[in-house]
Amino acid sequence: MAVITFISHDGEQHEAPLEEGSSLMQVATNNAIPGIDADCGGEAACGTCHVIVDPSWADTVGPPGPEEEEMLSMNPDRLPTSRLSCQVKVCGSWDGLTVQLPESQW
Repeated sequence: MAVITFISHDGEQHEAPLEEGSSLMQVATNNAIPGIDADCGGEAACGTCHVIVDPSWADTVGPPGPEEEEMLSMNPDRLPTSRLSCQVKVCGSWDGLTVQLPESQW
């Protein structure tokens, strides 16, 4: 089974089955991953699904789009590989993708 690993701010790892075509946020919420609040339901209207993509996966996952970039620019915890998980569509070849969750969601 292909999996995505979500790592909480304190280092706890949570694996979820890869769901091709779903957003990374949907994978997290469908599997009760703690730390993904998803307050806007995936509309890129908040930053409560912020994740930090492992740098080794950054090119594969790709950069944020303009709307996502605008939301991320307001986040004080943003890092170079930050993404809103609601804007990341999961591909079947992403088995082993690892993302870190920030200490808090904004």
